[in-house]
Amino acid sequence: MNDVISQKAVCVQYGSEFIPPAPHEKVGIALNTLGQLPLNALRHPAENGTCGWYIWGGEVLSQEPDFFQPLHVQHLSERCTEIIPFLALAPGWRVLLAPSQIDVWFEEGLLNV
Repeated sequence: MNDVISQKAVCVQYGSEFIPPAPHEKVGIALNTLGQLPLNALRHPAENGTCGWYIWGGEVLSQEPDFFQPLHVQHLSERCTEIIPFLALAPGWRVLLAPSQIDVWFEEGLLNV
């Protein structure tokens, strides 16, 4: 319940439509990069059972085909809790989290996949 409240607050704060992913939908997550800073996330339009979120740690977004692994949204609470408040941001939004830094912005190009 607190996740929904914090997600709604984030959407209001940044002016995004509230579009929470379903627990059974998948994100693409670079599990091997978690723990590296900054934590990055971007949301494309949902398709084929995914919610559109891609999450990775570090400065580099690799183009390797196996960089991201599928993970159900419901398992993010075990792997990447810091991104949960941002998950209801609509497609087109990006997030960058680092110590003492939270950047959230809309990037139109993410919608043209």
